[in-house]
Amino acid sequence: MKTLTGTREPTLQALLEGMQDGLWQSTDLLDACFSSIDGKDNPAARVYTRRFDRTARAEAAAADRLKAGGVPTGELAGLPIALKALFDVAGEVTHSGSRGWQAAASHDALIVSRLRRAGAVITGHTNMTEFAYSGLGLNPHYGTPDNPLAPGRIPGGSSSGAAVAVAQGMAAAAIGTDTGGSVRIPAAFCGLVGFKPSQQRIPRDGTFPLSDSLDSIGPIARSVECCARLDAVLSGKLYQPLAPTDLRGRRYVVPSDYMLDDMDETVARAFSGSLQALRDAGASIVEAPAPVLAAIPELMEGGGFTAAESFFVHRQSLADHGDLYDPRVRSRIERGAAISAADYLELCRRRQQRKQQADEWLQHYDGLLAPTVPITPPQFGELADDAEYGRLNLLILRNPTVANMLDLCAISLPNHRSGELPSGLMLVGRNGMDNHLLCQARAIESVL
Repeated sequence: MKTLTGTREPTLQALLEGMQDGLWQSTDLLDACFSSIDGKDNPAARVYTRRFDRTARAEAAAADRLKAGGVPTGELAGLPIALKALFDVAGEVTHSGSRGWQAAASHDALIVSRLRRAGAVITGHTNMTEFAYSGLGLNPHYGTPDNPLAPGRIPGGSSSGAAVAVAQGMAAAAIGTDTGGSVRIPAAFCGLVGFKPSQQRIPRDGTFPLSDSLDSIGPIARSVECCARLDAVLSGKLYQPLAPTDLRGRRYVVPSDYMLDDMDETVARAFSGSLQALRDAGASIVEAPAPVLAAIPELMEGGGFTAAESFFVHRQSLADHGDLYDPRVRSRIERGAAISAADYLELCRRRQQRKQQADEWLQHYDGLLAPTVPITPPQFGELADDAEYGRLNLLILRNPTVANMLDLCAISLPNHRSGELPSGLMLVGRNGMDNHLLCQARAIESVL
């Protein structure tokens, strides 16, 4: 078994069954991941910022010994899982894509503890946009990994290395954070599934924050079922296979405004084809205006929650060594200095109103459907100009940010055919309806 991507179906379930049947061991899976990293030379160095060789090999060997001894093991026993570089791992530096943060963590983040209790093998920290403050995935400090499906184009961010690691067989799955699409954007651009749960579902202890109001933790993997298995571990719940769901009679809304603006031809064609496939499967697709979406830009004025809350975290660090920051990240953080306490409290009040409005509107549907991102991955050269960088960043973040701002759950599914540039189909559900959303997403996945 040379690579994970070389297996017939490298889903978590298939990998677990292979270990159960004696086709391979956890150490074989880890070797396959590390071989993929070693075989990619310079581009791979931009995927992982640090590999946890010693501890990962110990975890894999322990998983094999427990299995050989007939000892019951966890839901992820022996599976190699990568972590975005903003999760604390005891003894490792949580640098969050920066060169200015060098202190090693004293404890594992809560989700890392849960992954380890479930038997996961933690492969290492993956690259990311500095402090998670962009949807593009660029990092001037560690380099930016290339898009595995479209070389010369961006991987998406901010969980860039997490998605590329999974797509390239450098991990069976990865855990990222999503503040405005940072799990779903790279999943869509790299041909994977990315799940953003309702924010309160997964605790963020030991996770470097970008925005306390908007940050969520979610998995990037090869299937909806893979994401559901990981979500159960991350949220501290017992994993149950997703219940079969019939799409006949399901009613989905496609906003006729805001989320469909400025789509390129490739995304529009893929989105239209997917909607038709769902109609053919018996689902009802309703195109309707979404008044609540018109209020999203007002909640982001001046940088909104992300600027205000990140400036609170970084203000002293900026004063001490602001020259070490990516200038494009620093300029957006510093916008938070202009947001007063009164402005911030007013922003909180208005958001609460919009969250209630969105929940009431979505009660009439089984979910909202939209392109995850309205455009295909831009080429690296398109981002050299600061103005174009800013424009494309806002456009790429626009659709996925809806779920964060309105505190909804959402998932991105691969939505392209072989030979096409990658794109994603996003399903958005009401807050707290995560299991319901995952069951429907699996049914949609089977249709697509």
